[in-house]
Amino acid sequence: MVQRLSNLFLRTLREDPADAEVASHKLLVRAGYIRRAAPGIYSWLPLGLKVLAKVENIVREEMNAIGAQEVHFPALLPREPYEATNRWTEYGDNLFRLQDRKGTDMLLAPTHEEMFTLLVKDLYTSYKDLPVCLYQIQTKYRDEARPRAGLLRGREFIMKDSYSFNIDDAGLDEAYQAHRAAYIKIFERLGLKIVIVKAQSGAMGGSRSEEFLHPTPIGEDTFVRSAGGYAANVEAVTTVVPEPVDATNTPAAIVLETPESPTIETLVDQSNFLHPRADGAWTAADTLKNVVVAVILPDGERKLVAIGVPGDRAVDMDRVEVNVGALLGVGGEVEVEAATEEDFKKFPQLVKGYIGPGNTLDAKLLGEESATGIPFYLDPRVVPGSAWITGANEAGKHVYYLVAGRDFEADGVIEACEVREGDPAPDGSGELMTARGIEMGHIFALGTKYAESLGLKVLDQNGKLQTVTMGSYGVGVTRALAAVAEGNRDDRGLIWPRNLAPADVHVVMTGKGTEIVDGAEALVADLEAAGLEVIFDDRPKASPGVKFGDAELLGVPTIVVVGRGFAEGKVEVKDRRSGEAREVAVADAVAEILAEVQG
Repeated sequence: MVQRLSNLFLRTLREDPADAEVASHKLLVRAGYIRRAAPGIYSWLPLGLKVLAKVENIVREEMNAIGAQEVHFPALLPREPYEATNRWTEYGDNLFRLQDRKGTDMLLAPTHEEMFTLLVKDLYTSYKDLPVCLYQIQTKYRDEARPRAGLLRGREFIMKDSYSFNIDDAGLDEAYQAHRAAYIKIFERLGLKIVIVKAQSGAMGGSRSEEFLHPTPIGEDTFVRSAGGYAANVEAVTTVVPEPVDATNTPAAIVLETPESPTIETLVDQSNFLHPRADGAWTAADTLKNVVVAVILPDGERKLVAIGVPGDRAVDMDRVEVNVGALLGVGGEVEVEAATEEDFKKFPQLVKGYIGPGNTLDAKLLGEESATGIPFYLDPRVVPGSAWITGANEAGKHVYYLVAGRDFEADGVIEACEVREGDPAPDGSGELMTARGIEMGHIFALGTKYAESLGLKVLDQNGKLQTVTMGSYGVGVTRALAAVAEGNRDDRGLIWPRNLAPADVHVVMTGKGTEIVDGAEALVADLEAAGLEVIFDDRPKASPGVKFGDAELLGVPTIVVVGRGFAEGKVEVKDRRSGEAREVAVADAVAEILAEVQG
C-alpha cells in the first residue's frame, strides 16, 4: 500500500501546539497523527489510525491467545445497571451523565463491568458454561477535572477491558495469572518497559489488584520498589509498624505555654527554648501533627476528618483519598482536600495550629468527650505507649507527654503519610526507592461484587445456585500509543518502533526531472509489490528541506531518498533511529530495504 503525501489528509506543524505539555503530545499533533477537538478529546487522522490499529492488533492477538473472545458494547448506557452496583453515585463527578428526550437517565461508560456481567447472566445458567473470558476494545469516557498530557490523561480514550467468569476462586486465580502473563507479552511487543506493582482496588473493589507501570519522569503515579523485589504504588504501601512502647515511666500529660507556635518548626523551637528536656533536644518526630481534611463523598456531602501523624511526616492526600472511604464506611471514590476557612468557621472549637485529640475531636483525652464529632484517625506509627507533644485546643498551648492508649485513643488507623525514600519495605526486602510512572494496565480479582449486585448465579454440580466470581483487566490502548511516542523520539520528531510505524518505508523524492520522478515511482511500485507499506513524498512544490523535515517528524524507521545520486544509479537509505545513511544501488534497493524491514 502506498500513501502519497500529495493527497494524504495531513498537515504537519513547525511549532508546538500551545496547550501541549509533554513531548508525545507535541509531536503527535505536529506530525498530524491527532488533532485536538476539545480539552482531553482528540480526533484521529489517517496516520494516527494506522499506528492505533497496530497497537490494538497486538493487544487483540495476545488476548485471543489466552482464549478470550471479543465482543463490543455500546458506549451510551442506561442508568439502571450502575444503580444496582451503586456506581451511578460512587463514580461522582467523573461520570458523564445525560438524559434522552424522554428524560431517561443515561451515561457514557467509564468501564463496562455491569454490561459484561448482565450479558453473561442473560446467556449462561450452568457451571458447565464456565469458565469464559470476554473482552472488547472500546472508547471510554471520564470527566477528568484536569485533562492533561494529550492522550495520557484524556476525557475520551480507548481501552481494552476484559472480564473472566469462573465458578470458584481457583478458576479466578488461573484467569488472573493468564492475563498477567498476556500483559507482560503485550508490553514487550510494544517495546514498553514495565514494572508490576501492588495496587489499591479503589472503586472497582475486589481482593487484590496490580498495576503495570511504565517508568518515566512525566508519569503521574509514584511507585516504590526495593532491591529485594518489592514493588507497589505508593497508595498501596503499608507502614512497617513499630513495636508498642512501655510508657510506665513516662510523665503524666501536662499542658504548657507555647506562644506563637502554630507550626511544627515553631513548636520545636519554642519547646527547646521554654521546655528543654534533660535527655536531648525535641525534634519534629516528637510532635503529633493533627491535620484536618475535607472528604467529598460520592453523593457530594462534605465531611471533615482529622488525621494525626508524626510531625516530621507530610500527609499524602492521594493516600488519604484511597484509604479514608473504607474507614467512613463509604463505597466508591471520594475526593480529599485541605479543610478551608469556611470549614473551620463551622467548628470554632478547632484552633488552627493548636488542634489536638481532646474534646474537639472524636477521641478521648483524659476522659473528655468530643464536642464536634469529627472522626480522628492515626498514622500506624503512633503506637500504644508512644508519647507526643500535640495541640491543647487552645491558642499558645500544647500538651506534653500525651501517651497513645493511655491518654487518648482514635477512631482508627489510616495510611496517610507520605512514603519516603529509604523507608523500609513492608516485606522486609530492603529500603524503598521511589520513581514515577504511567499506568499502562491494571488487573483486578473482583470476586463476587458485581455478580452479587446484578444476580449473576449459575447452577453448580449439586444443582444449587452459586454466585459467579469475576476478574477485571484493563489496558489503556491510546495511552500505550502515547507512551511509545514519548519514549521513541528525538529533537527532530518521532521514531516509531518498526512494528508500530504507519509505514515500513518513507520514500522522499527530491528533484523535478523526469528521470528522478519516474525512478521514484518505479521504486515505490517495486516496494509495494514486495509487500511493504510506503509513504511516498511526491509533493511537487515542497522543498527538499521541508520533505526531509517531515520525514524525520513522521518517524518511519527507514527513509529512502531518491535525488541527486539517482543519475549515478544510487539512492540513499537512512536509518531514522541511528541517523546513519548509506548509498545503495538502485538495482539492489528493494532487496536491501526488504531485508532491513524484515530483519
